[in-house]
Amino acid sequence: MEFAFAGCAILVVTAFITDIKSMKIPNVLTIPAIICGMLYHLIDSGWSGVMFTGKGLLVGFGILLIMYCMGAVGAGDVKLFGGIGAWTGTLFTIQSLLYSILFAGLIGMFILLWRRETLVRLRKVIRGIVGLFVLKDSVALRMVSKEQIRFPFMIAVVPGMICAYLYAVPY
Repeated sequence: MEFAFAGCAILVVTAFITDIKSMKIPNVLTIPAIICGMLYHLIDSGWSGVMFTGKGLLVGFGILLIMYCMGAVGAGDVKLFGGIGAWTGTLFTIQSLLYSILFAGLIGMFILLWRRETLVRLRKVIRGIVGLFVLKDSVALRMVSKEQIRFPFMIAVVPGMICAYLYAVPY
């Protein structure tokens, strides 16, 4: 299994570099990583390895696909977590994602505090929520989502992966 974590680490470091440079994680990186993770587990554990990698791939891809539909992450992040799942399986992928989301929240709060936009954005979010529930109008909420803070998600994924590796529940 250590080889699988090494393969995953190479994927994450490479994705970090490309995401920082271009705010994109290319298919040329993610698709081969998914295939290599599947092949490794097929060779290492046979069909049970294929099931292990398939579940991890589906969980990582599926959860991030929902986040993508909400506008929280990019399509490259979706495929990246599919690759992480293919290499490391379901449990580690979920743990990595949870830590990454926590780090993303901290980074977002730090950016808001640094720019001194916290109160302005908080008022906009509250107006959007009130508009949605009281007036049954989602226009204000959609306007808020268009003004999201954007930063490379990999800035949160790398420490999230490290925490998951160090503090994860053992399989």
